[in-house]
Amino acid sequence: MISRSRIGRPLLYTSYGSDMGLFNTLSKKVSVALLILVALALPLILEDKWLSLLAICCVAAIGAIGLGLVTGYAGQVSLGHAFFLGIGAYTSAVISGDPDRRLLGLGITEVLIWLPAAGLVALLAGVLVAPLAARLRGLYLAIVTLGLVFIGQHIFGEWDALTGGTGQGRPPAKLELFGYDLSATDSAGSRDQKLFWVMALLLIVFALAARNIARSKVGRAFNAIRDRDIAAGVIGVNLARYKTVAFAISSFYAGCAGALLYTIIGWIEPSAFSLLLSVQYIAMVLIGGAGTISGAIAGAFFITLLPTLTRMLQPLIPFVSAEQTRIPNIFQVETILYGALIIAFLIFEPRGLFGLWIRVRTYWKTWPFSY
Repeated sequence: MISRSRIGRPLLYTSYGSDMGLFNTLSKKVSVALLILVALALPLILEDKWLSLLAICCVAAIGAIGLGLVTGYAGQVSLGHAFFLGIGAYTSAVISGDPDRRLLGLGITEVLIWLPAAGLVALLAGVLVAPLAARLRGLYLAIVTLGLVFIGQHIFGEWDALTGGTGQGRPPAKLELFGYDLSATDSAGSRDQKLFWVMALLLIVFALAARNIARSKVGRAFNAIRDRDIAAGVIGVNLARYKTVAFAISSFYAGCAGALLYTIIGWIEPSAFSLLLSVQYIAMVLIGGAGTISGAIAGAFFITLLPTLTRMLQPLIPFVSAEQTRIPNIFQVETILYGALIIAFLIFEPRGLFGLWIRVRTYWKTWPFSY
């Protein structure tokens, strides 16, 4: 039996093994190899400001993959992603922070300690929320997870010893590996070059792990719950267990992303973990393509780069002030674009950027008989 996808039909496979393979086509292997080569070369080509932005894109993609697992794969709508990002950020800051200062801190700067710890603490928070997910779905679950954002904002804003207080904030975790500072400029490269390489490597690790989860027994259970949870329960899928696993994995990814994100930004402020942050991650998943790892990554890069693109296109936006002395309220424009893009993709291309790529690839492979 042919163990590859049919030419011109990229989603049609003739064997179960080829369908579930990690890199089941030659084009995927070549594409991944080229992306890795590009990631290695970019720090030698781009300026530091662009490398810093791309490093943030990589971390945002890790968080988007986590949300995609619980929302895209398991079908559990979560609006509380910002809460788990905040837990990860502050857990890493406490573990890495200086205990001699006024804020909570243990002074353990090793990334191999505070990064897994940030993910595990967020995972525990996700497990505590999971029993609600086992009993609720749809709009009711979305409202419950939305409440987590407001609870988190109150805790982060009032717990000054942990967060430094609203308007003050605190430094993030120190990115050190076996005593070597990965965020310092030295002979090995600039700060932004090293941060980009580190974040790109971590994105590859997290993406491969998520892809393996998606094609495992757990991932198939997620898909069954998403498509028809009642039918999944009838055929033997333990709904409570797998919904808990989905929230746990998603929260772990969010915690790690929150810990890494602010090592790039350089400062953690309690008001950052708002509803808008959760909406941004929902937009990443929906615009990139729900239920796909590559779609979550593409959506994260698109949404993270959108503010920069918006600022570059300011002269072309008719309802932005043309006065040179005023700073346009570009954040309102970004918020409008998030909503407009979500609506447009849900109406015209529900599969998001991943769906657009499938259309282009199918057209190319079947040309000139593309009908």
